[in-house]
Amino acid sequence: MLIYNTTYSVSNDALQNFYIWLHEVFIPEVEREQMLTNPRLLKVLDAQNKENVSLSLQWEVSGSATLHRWYMKQGVQMDEQIAKMFGEKVVTFPTILEVLK
Repeated sequence: MLIYNTTYSVSNDALQNFYIWLHEVFIPEVEREQMLTNPRLLKVLDAQNKENVSLSLQWEVSGSATLHRWYMKQGVQMDEQIAKMFGEKVVTFPTILEVLK
């Protein structure tokens, strides 16, 4: 099993709208496809940065082929939607993690 993690650096002035969008649009839409499961939203603790908040959204996914299929079907569109809605106020950094134990 893999964990698909995206870290979002969100400017403070966009945080409330981004948080609402994650919960009302993004997470429900991704869950409908049933390729990524068990979303977990975490706040990255960073005392150094006062202008942005970092959030980590993690999903479980069965393997890299499923993740690729999801990304081509839905992920690209979601990335474009984030860029259109939030511009430079939200910066994303995806990582893929393998569960070892």
